[in-house]
Amino acid sequence: MFYYVLKYVLLGPLLRLVFRPRIEGLEHVPATGAAIVAGNHLSFSDHFLMPAILKRRITFLAKKEYFTGPGIRGRLTAAFFRSAGQIPVDRTGKEAGQAAIREGLGVLSKDELLGIYPEGTRSHDGRLYKGKVGVAVMALKAGVPVIPCAMIGTFEAQPPGKVIPNIHPVKIRFGKPLDFSRYDGMENEKAILRAITDEIMYAILSLSEQEYVDQYAAVVKAEEEAAAKAAKAEKERRFPRLPIS
Repeated sequence: MFYYVLKYVLLGPLLRLVFRPRIEGLEHVPATGAAIVAGNHLSFSDHFLMPAILKRRITFLAKKEYFTGPGIRGRLTAAFFRSAGQIPVDRTGKEAGQAAIREGLGVLSKDELLGIYPEGTRSHDGRLYKGKVGVAVMALKAGVPVIPCAMIGTFEAQPPGKVIPNIHPVKIRFGKPLDFSRYDGMENEKAILRAITDEIMYAILSLSEQEYVDQYAAVVKAEEEAAAKAAKAEKERRFPRLPIS
């Protein structure tokens, strides 16, 4: 019940006012039956904009950190995500991927829409990164279509680290459903899973027109942070601060 109060009374009208979303290809989202909506992930606001404009309810696999934050803000965020029907997923450890797949298949088994970001994390620089194969595993095991989706403008509206979004128009594009039934029974074939995931990411890329990076976003971000830390340490070594007498 709270999901629909958020969508139609509390949050939905506010999101439409702030972001003024333009929608393209909404007819590609099936009116009934299970399906996966796979999109790019540019902003925290992506979690709310897509549900606000879809006629059907959609459930996202959200990172566990959204449900375990400290303080009043953390509790409010956790309550919000739970009330909106989002599912916490632990992204650490060997079993993390399998747990996410189990949760996703549970949603699809109820003939519902599952929202997923194949990149696995938000883009820190607005580019589109290599997708993880979990989306392919779920599509094959559940035997459902994948609808590619592109969020355009949300990075400018609310880039990483910005709490209060800018008033900026966004566009949400849905592509034609991708059917992978030709690969039935091949969910354990690594090459097949990679090919399916790459096809999904190419469809998202065609809709979003982003720059593509054939590496995982988390790896690139970690490398950039490590390089920045090393550069800072080198600068401090070469130009040490003089003690204040």
